[in-house]
Amino acid sequence: MLKKLKSEIELLGRHLEVLRVVAAHQPIGIMKLAEVLGLPYHRVRYSLRVLEGMGYIRASPAGATVTERAREDLSGLDGEIDSMIALLEGMRKGPSSKV
Repeated sequence: MLKKLKSEIELLGRHLEVLRVVAAHQPIGIMKLAEVLGLPYHRVRYSLRVLEGMGYIRASPAGATVTERAREDLSGLDGEIDSMIALLEGMRKGPSSKV
């Protein structure tokens, strides 16, 4: 039941890693990004396409750069992740559960 969710979380983790590296090294080209991340070129390219479609990065002649939307969302990311962790923790089988 949770296999698909785990896969989606792992993919989201890769997209976030790509976004963070772009933010730290912008402008950055796809080949350099793949090298820095230690990921295959095709995976980095896919993450860049997804992030661009979501409005988090912008392509430029010098390489990818982050948008203001990305900067805003990255600044509040830790709080959002903490909220999701708390939600998942609440799903654990507790002592009052009858299952």
